[in-house]
Amino acid sequence: MRDLPKVSIITTTYNDAKNLQRIMEEVAGQDYKNLEYIIVDGGSTDGTIELIQQMEERLPKKVRWISEPDSGIYDALNKGILLATGDIIGCCFDRFADRGVIRKMVEVMEREKTDGVHGDLYYMDGEQIVRKWHQGQGSIRSGWMPGHPTLYLRKEVYQRYGLYKTDYRIAADYEFMVRILYRKEVRLSYLSEILIYMSHGGTSTNSLGAYLESLKEGHRALKENGVAFAWVTDVGRILRVILQFVRR
Repeated sequence: MRDLPKVSIITTTYNDAKNLQRIMEEVAGQDYKNLEYIIVDGGSTDGTIELIQQMEERLPKKVRWISEPDSGIYDALNKGILLATGDIIGCCFDRFADRGVIRKMVEVMEREKTDGVHGDLYYMDGEQIVRKWHQGQGSIRSGWMPGHPTLYLRKEVYQRYGLYKTDYRIAADYEFMVRILYRKEVRLSYLSEILIYMSHGGTSTNSLGAYLESLKEGHRALKENGVAFAWVTDVGRILRVILQFVRR
């Protein structure tokens, strides 16, 4: 029987020990055994390092970490990707829907022989569902995109297409997804179930100004990646978000 692929899960953090402890418990609670957990800390001074060292003892030979200044979340994610030794790479900043999420994602990728996997997520305000991200499969051109927290990719995708562009402040994840998915060279499996409970109020959703800046950067991402009539895709993205609220 072939060995299961090694999965590298990346968490970035900075002076957020309370949330980091919660996130580390989420990763440690997954029932998939061939895991590597990478923590990229921006040089915290709030007890974060001590928490990481405790997790390192709890998961021997599975935790890798660095603590040094960075230029923001996308720079930190790039550092994590470069550290990763797994066959599949993803991120964790929130709650997994259950203990079997990583296992199910790997199983569908292996079964369908795809380059990555994504699924559905809930945006949460505490324990209340704010909206449901249910995109299914689609095309970047129509305004569709995967929920980034649910997106796990084979390492070869990063090796072929590169890392996150750090000159984007909010939408580097969207630019990356446009870059790898627009021409349909990267094939994704879709797991039709809730995989992640995501805290509402991230960088691109914590204010109207941030959301508008995200749209502006998203338009730039489309133009830079050669998407013709980018405004049509912009409209499609906005309509899909509105539908998420309607379906809530």
